[in-house]
Amino acid sequence: MLEDVKNLREATGASMMACKKALEEANGDFEKALDALRKKGEAKAAEKSDRTTGEGIVYSYIHTNKKVGAMVQLACETDFVAKNEKFIEFAADLAMQVVATNPKAVNPEEISDEFIAKEKEIWRAQLENEGKPADKIEMILTNKEKSAREEMALMKQAFVKDPDKTIEALVKENINKLGENIKIVKFVRYEV
Repeated sequence: MLEDVKNLREATGASMMACKKALEEANGDFEKALDALRKKGEAKAAEKSDRTTGEGIVYSYIHTNKKVGAMVQLACETDFVAKNEKFIEFAADLAMQVVATNPKAVNPEEISDEFIAKEKEIWRAQLENEGKPADKIEMILTNKEKSAREEMALMKQAFVKDPDKTIEALVKENINKLGENIKIVKFVRYEV
C-alpha cells in the first residue's frame, strides 16, 4: 500500500494523507483512487486560477533542423516556482508543442473572428456545392467553427508527448504539482 500511496502522490501532486485516504476509499484500487484525486485536483486548480501570476519565465526551443523555433511566456505566482526545474521542464514542453503543432492562439476564443468568418465562407460554399440542405448548413458551420477554434488553440490540443492529455489538463496537473496558479501568457513561433 505504501508504494501505491507514493505512486499516487507522484501522479497527482496530492499530499500523502490525501493519497492514502483516496486509496482506502477506493478499496485499494489505484485507478479509482487516481480518478478521485484528479477530480478533486480539478477543483484545487480552479481555486488557484484567480490568483495573480506576477512571476514566470520566457522559454525558447529551436528544433534540431534550425528552421523552426518558438518562445513561450509561462507565468506563475512566485520566483521560487519560476526557478523550479519542473516548471522549467513544463515551459520547455510547451515551446516544443508550439513548434510541433503551430497553434494560432492560447485559447479558442482568441482565434480571430475575421479568420473564422473567412473560413465560414469557404465551408458554406463547399457545403452548398455538396448539396447540403440550408437548415443543416448552419448547424454544420457551428460545429466546424468549434472544431477549428479548438484545433488551433494551444490549450485544447493533445500534448505531443502524451496524446491522452490536453495542454489544458497538463496546466492543471502542473498547478497541482507546484501548488501555484500557472498561466500560458503568450507564445511566438518562427519558421524559415
